[in-house]
Amino acid sequence: MRNKTKASAAATMVRLLSQTRYEVLPTASIEDQVLEHVDRAEAVTVTASPGKGLEATLDLTERLTKHGYTAVPHLAARMVRDRIELEEICARLTSQGIDRIFVPGGDADPPGDYPDALSLLEELKAIGSPFGHIGITGYPESHPTISDDLTIQSMWDKRRYATHVVSNLTFDPEVLTTWVGRMRKRGITMPLLLGIPGPVDRTKLLSMATKIGVGESTRFLAKHKGTFARLAAPGGFTGEKFLEKVAPSLAPAEMFVEGLHVFTFNQVAATVAWRRDLLDQLTAKA
Repeated sequence: MRNKTKASAAATMVRLLSQTRYEVLPTASIEDQVLEHVDRAEAVTVTASPGKGLEATLDLTERLTKHGYTAVPHLAARMVRDRIELEEICARLTSQGIDRIFVPGGDADPPGDYPDALSLLEELKAIGSPFGHIGITGYPESHPTISDDLTIQSMWDKRRYATHVVSNLTFDPEVLTTWVGRMRKRGITMPLLLGIPGPVDRTKLLSMATKIGVGESTRFLAKHKGTFARLAAPGGFTGEKFLEKVAPSLAPAEMFVEGLHVFTFNQVAATVAWRRDLLDQLTAKA
């Protein structure tokens, strides 16, 4: 029975690793990193930050699309000024054949006309649902400003407009599997992309953070200080250990976990190599 369980977990890990997309920040060097290390068949998502503005996100998304990638821009709701700008963004992206977006609430303060992701999703519906694939954020752990019950309710409210959920980072396998179970019991059946960090070098991560603007770096570091500690600790978190622990619970079809969303923190080469090496190891044992 134990061997059967291990085989099932390994098969689940292979399935998730085979459906991976990479999240990057739109810095000056990132396009070259993606071109050098990421296969054209793999998807890349491009974050949005108040410090750089949506133009950096949209521009990189368009360039990656022209290179043949499935590029997914983050349209942070609070960064979109109004319906006129939203319509311009939609026209710009769809003219390039871009059919996938990710809609987080975002951190811009004060916001434009859209204080949260739901309000922007409703506006997209009103202007004709121009995108076929729309992702929203899920929070396995507590959101700093929103209660857990409200985050689950928020996903329920957004289910009419979105096609999938991307989980935010968590390092606790039990927290993750409990959260997915709560979603499914609530009737939220959108497919889930499991958010995990790639193999991050703390020094490089801190160096990268300083390149995204002083105010934005402060927000970045505040958000991810726990991530730094867990990733830097000897014998601490690794994506492989995490996947091994959650795979048995996420294996059933009714959990609707279809792939991985890997936070690269712009350490693309190491992240891609980690994912490929792990996939090769697992398939060799099968």
